Amino acid sequence: MGTDAPAAPATPVPPPPLSTPGGHRAPLLHHRVDGPDDAPVLILGPSLGTSLAVWDAQTAALARHHRVVRWDLPGHGGTPAAVLPDTAPGATTVAALAALVLGLADHLGAERFGYAGISLGGAVGAHLAVHHPERVTGLAVVCSSARFGEPAAWRERAALVRAEGTAPLAETAAARWFTPGFASTRTAGRLLADLRAADPDGYAACCDALAAYDLREALGRISAPTLVVAGRADPATPPAHARELADAIPDAGLLELAGASHLAPAERPQAVLTALLGHFGAPADDGSRHAQGMAVRRAVLGDAHVDRAVARTTALTADFQDYITRCAWGEIWTRPGLDRRTRSCITLTALVAHGHLEELALHVRAALRNGLTPEDIGEVLLHSAVYCGVPAANAAFATAQRVLAEDTAS
Repeated sequence: MGTDAPAAPATPVPPPPLSTPGGHRAPLLHHRVDGPDDAPVLILGPSLGTSLAVWDAQTAALARHHRVVRWDLPGHGGTPAAVLPDTAPGATTVAALAALVLGLADHLGAERFGYAGISLGGAVGAHLAVHHPERVTGLAVVCSSARFGEPAAWRERAALVRAEGTAPLAETAAARWFTPGFASTRTAGRLLADLRAADPDGYAACCDALAAYDLREALGRISAPTLVVAGRADPATPPAHARELADAIPDAGLLELAGASHLAPAERPQAVLTALLGHFGAPADDGSRHAQGMAVRRAVLGDAHVDRAVARTTALTADFQDYITRCAWGEIWTRPGLDRRTRSCITLTALVAHGHLEELALHVRAALRNGLTPEDIGEVLLHSAVYCGVPAANAAFATAQRVLAEDTAS
């Protein structure tokens, strides 16, 4: 759909630092908030080398029922390495990262929250569940571990990054993060770009935190309902690490995903989303379908399009906008039965069939945002030629070629 209305609350940049009781200014992690203000808070933690974008595929659906808070590690995404009090070798711990997350939660007024994290982000969540059980209502640990191998290997990586930056790691990261068939996708490329852009001091400090991390003896103290998720093809934190977590955490559930490596939320987005929805559930006060729909519209169509549509809203179009927001985006696009990539394929085909070329251009851009490659879009249009007619597909190819050229040039 091509028209929009106001979106759910979002915080794309960090607010001013907090004031501590001693009068000092405590820095905040860069973060983004999606979902209704009055919904239960769900904090999503990223893995080493990625930004909060690693959770893009799950955020909109989770934000139907939760106030979703995503954050960036020090030196990653929008968080400067300077949020850490000391980035010298060996100075940073998972406890220090957890303290930053608690500071963010306090700033947002989240006394209690659910927490899901990938790899290092999962370690932060497990630490919080052990040391601050009164704050954590539920925990999901994704492709993570109670101990990430020998400390010396992490210290060596930290030294390498401090000396040469993250470029040497980016050359081999795809093999650690993704299965071979996924490594060449647009989504994989974007996540690898986050690694290349990471600040060496911040990345190295996070390596130091992993080197010192060992929660094995404390896992039995976790009382929050816990789900452990593993990728069966994960070389960084193999399924044995997940089984160790699930065996030691009281009553923890375990899900092993075939066809997934270390960044399972990116590679198997629907499976991870379904697991998280089942684990964290939906609160009784479901909130506004309008707000839910707008969260998805912004994610699929982009903030720039939504903002332009909002500016064009009139008394004549307001009711129609509310209708499509609630019904098309709040009920259909937010359903977990199909992932957004599949929904984009269906939408493109329907628009080709009816010759709605302006809407087709909009949804070609949305399809790229939803993970389709230009080659994927070409396959959809070629398939449409058989079932919608060659003239319709010919016009559709012309529209798509123009949009893709604009996207490449931008």
